[in-house]
Amino acid sequence: MLTSETVPFSKSGGLADVVGALSSSINKIGNSVKVMMPLYGFIDKKGFKKERTITVSTLSKEETITILVKKVQKVDYLAIDHPLFSARKGIYGDTSFSPYSDNAYRFLLLSKAAIEYIKQSDWKVDVLHAHDWTAGPAMYLAKEEKLKVKTVFTIHNLAYQGDFSRFDLIRSNVKPTEKLLSGKGLEKRFNMLKSGLEYADHITTVSPTYAKEIQTAEQGCGLNDLLKSRSNTLSGILNGIDKKEWNPKKDVFFEEHFSAKDQSGKAKLKLKAQKMFNLAVNPDIPLIGMISRIADQKGFHELLDGDVPALEKIAREGKCQFIIIGTGDKRYEDKLKDIGARFDNVSVNIVFSQELSHIVEGACDYFLMPSRYEPCGLNQMYSLVYGTLPIAHKTGGLADSIININEDIIHGNGFLFEELSPNSIYNIVNQAITFYNDKVHFTEARINALKSDFSWNESAEEYIKIYGKLLGGTK
Repeated sequence: MLTSETVPFSKSGGLADVVGALSSSINKIGNSVKVMMPLYGFIDKKGFKKERTITVSTLSKEETITILVKKVQKVDYLAIDHPLFSARKGIYGDTSFSPYSDNAYRFLLLSKAAIEYIKQSDWKVDVLHAHDWTAGPAMYLAKEEKLKVKTVFTIHNLAYQGDFSRFDLIRSNVKPTEKLLSGKGLEKRFNMLKSGLEYADHITTVSPTYAKEIQTAEQGCGLNDLLKSRSNTLSGILNGIDKKEWNPKKDVFFEEHFSAKDQSGKAKLKLKAQKMFNLAVNPDIPLIGMISRIADQKGFHELLDGDVPALEKIAREGKCQFIIIGTGDKRYEDKLKDIGARFDNVSVNIVFSQELSHIVEGACDYFLMPSRYEPCGLNQMYSLVYGTLPIAHKTGGLADSIININEDIIHGNGFLFEELSPNSIYNIVNQAITFYNDKVHFTEARINALKSDFSWNESAEEYIKIYGKLLGGTK
């Protein structure tokens, strides 16, 4: 596995969770897995041992890289120790709004290190599996070096492509071939994600619906034609979740544990959360949670813009309560804070907190996800296993993991809506509020949700099938 981030060492988003959990799951079912990652300045070196030193060529010099190794849950984590990573305090930038200007060079160094390690190591690599734009060039370099490995490239979010000047390729001593570039004429740019799509033996993404969506002009981010041409080697595999961390029977962040058989702890946790977030303590009012990056992609334009924002309209009617947690676009943060200040049934918390996230997922009756697009999404899975019914836009992984109550009252576990607009959000939330008062069907839907299984086992098996086909095994 080649990645820019992975738990338990580095994380800025869901990519890290996926790589860590998938690697562990694949290893558990009889495979040998190594994960290569940068050793960032914030990573504790304790427990790492030096494996080897390698050199890679750039335009003006030889870069010396030390590879350290540490075993976690029987998976070897190979850390790339080089000042461009270890002397920096961030992964992609000092903050999420200020990426490093040399990111192309940094992550080309990561790809080059992976190729050189495969060439030198006694450990025979069958499959090189690269994740997202930062590792895309490794797919090209593996072909260029004629390595006897099969390559898999996973798109976690097509919108982030790693777009850089063509001169970054030259600086890194990589031949700027046409397939590494996007755009036309003098506007052509080095596209790191496209590099992976062009040269990988197989492409995967993180849900079946997203695999279809990215082949359309609407969600293809300029690469839909390329993806469509590769549709026979493109698979969508739904992510899983870490069941040790996300388990309402044993959650370390609260004592009010619960299950499908005994939901009393959830009722107690709701009252505790209402008090904690300065809401009226009332067991009978529906409590709706949102834990999100506050950005356009997550539906905050539709939720907050307009003469009377959808959130304000819902809050004004007083039929439910909201707990909102997140950080992001300051314009939306300010609008949320304004609504939170004016309505005592809306608690706005501009913060990121793992503890509060667990409490909110466990305490709420509903979880609102009006995302414009969602390659996979994890919060709807956390919500489901905690018996918190998602209210979500029907897109990507949300469509694949939620069974719409409006279409299947017997097996339904949440609400999906087709059109993303302020009116649609307002209408679906009111529908959920009405459904909450239908205690028989609401309880059945909550039990359906609590019985959800999003373990990594099935997903890991799907990846192993792809590896097997590439290696000439089972068709």
